[in-house]
Amino acid sequence: MDPEKRPPAVSRRQFASVAAAAAAGFILTACGPKRLRELPRERLAALLEDLEKDYTKRFGTAVAVADTPPIQGVTFAYALDLSRCIGCRRCVYACVEENNQSRDPEVQWIRVLGMNKDKGIDFSESDPYYQPAEVPQEGHFYVPVACQQCRNAPCTKVCPTGATWTEPDGIVVIDYDWCVGCRYCMAACPYGARHFNWAEPTIPRDHLNTKTHYLGNRPRSKGVVEKCTFCIQRVRVGRYPACVEVCPVGARKFGNLLDPKSEIRYVIENKRVLVLKEELNTMPKFFYFYGT
Repeated sequence: MDPEKRPPAVSRRQFASVAAAAAAGFILTACGPKRLRELPRERLAALLEDLEKDYTKRFGTAVAVADTPPIQGVTFAYALDLSRCIGCRRCVYACVEENNQSRDPEVQWIRVLGMNKDKGIDFSESDPYYQPAEVPQEGHFYVPVACQQCRNAPCTKVCPTGATWTEPDGIVVIDYDWCVGCRYCMAACPYGARHFNWAEPTIPRDHLNTKTHYLGNRPRSKGVVEKCTFCIQRVRVGRYPACVEVCPVGARKFGNLLDPKSEIRYVIENKRVLVLKEELNTMPKFFYFYGT
């Protein structure tokens, strides 16, 4: 063959990437509808029943798996008062308890970053491992970071299996049964808000939250990506996320962005508001503000 007409050499990494994409396409074609809403009602009911039986057997206690749909006319949004947060991390542990994260190793969906007041919000100078004798520490303030529930979410665009998407109420979700653990979404997320489950999850029976949602806090298997879902199992039945309820200083606000009388709209319209990494145009529905 003429050397000039030979096809370009393909590296092992390039071949692996193409093969993964082809496999994902085959899976999608072979298995049919992937998203929960695309399943016929009878198949969906059977799926939820099977999951409940599996979790009940695994944990030795009755576990419910709901499929509560989005509420029409609602787009959820979050606001956090940086002038009030004291860095106590109660939100972190309430989230772990509510959403059935693994305890060993412990997976945390919320990170609280300690910041130096003299340097402002500077991620290169932040400390996620601060351990002072008391909080708030003098000369410091705190920036909790979780999924920003972006309207222009980079993570959903790179998933090869379509396992992650944005629901009509604005919550970015993951179908754990369709996640193949490639971690493309983790690489795409500029907030470090997605977390890979490296080991078989350990959840003590007496700490298991038995009221779960298919797209939220149901137990996950090893080898999937997980993240904050605004406590989808709570907010779709009219409750606040666990982190909002547990905050001792009322730094966390949550509500319907489309309701002009909601607390979240009041914050946006009347306070000094900012979003993280605004220059990336991810358009978060997680807002930070200064209440005082």
